[in-house]
Amino acid sequence: MPKRESSGSDLELRTRPLAETDTHLIRAEGDAAPRFSGYAAVYNSRTAIGDPLRWGFYEQIAPGAFDRSIEAGDPRFLVDHDSRMVVARASAGDLRLTSDGTGLAVDADLDTEVSYVRDLVRNLEKRRITGMSFGFRVDKDEWEEIEVEVTDDQGRTSSATVELRTLVQIQVPEVSAVTFPAYEDTTAGLREMVSDVRAARGRPAEAPTARGGDRAAARAAEHRRRREAELAARFRLPRQ
Repeated sequence: MPKRESSGSDLELRTRPLAETDTHLIRAEGDAAPRFSGYAAVYNSRTAIGDPLRWGFYEQIAPGAFDRSIEAGDPRFLVDHDSRMVVARASAGDLRLTSDGTGLAVDADLDTEVSYVRDLVRNLEKRRITGMSFGFRVDKDEWEEIEVEVTDDQGRTSSATVELRTLVQIQVPEVSAVTFPAYEDTTAGLREMVSDVRAARGRPAEAPTARGGDRAAARAAEHRRRREAELAARFRLPRQ
């Protein structure tokens, strides 16, 4: 199916575990401030948003999606997306966001003269803060339907149609070190977030496999009827 493009301005949030972001604290010698370094996002890494087979979709970030935002924007580094807890800022010179072959790299000086920055350093060391998140607005994305292979409980494989969203150009006003995921880690919270994204992007409310559920059920019922008819004819069983 051809790709469909869309654009919009609603802020979305995505979170990755720190263990997957190559994040580390760099302890400087002497009086120099420690630094925070890692990746807020990785290019061409397909992520399941919700349940792609029923009501979610897959999402990936195209290389260069952050480039324009980095050049023109003034992103902040926050704690838990709280604008009152600014750790670093590009225009202040202590936050450096760069786009490389891997993704969106974050490098920030940590001013431990600020009390909540000292707390952040300690919480990172003790692994109390476990996520890296970024907030973004979409300038351009593309949606397409793709085929994926799925395996059922019996180990049988089949193909299913799912949606793939590619973020082509996005604005990044902030990155955050976070304690909790960007959306509730529950099915209800995920479904609400997915529903909001679909509505904002003008997408159908359900995933392709869910939209085709009635047809699939009808095909399955017809298959059962044919099989019952074959067995009835072979063994002279009474028809139901």
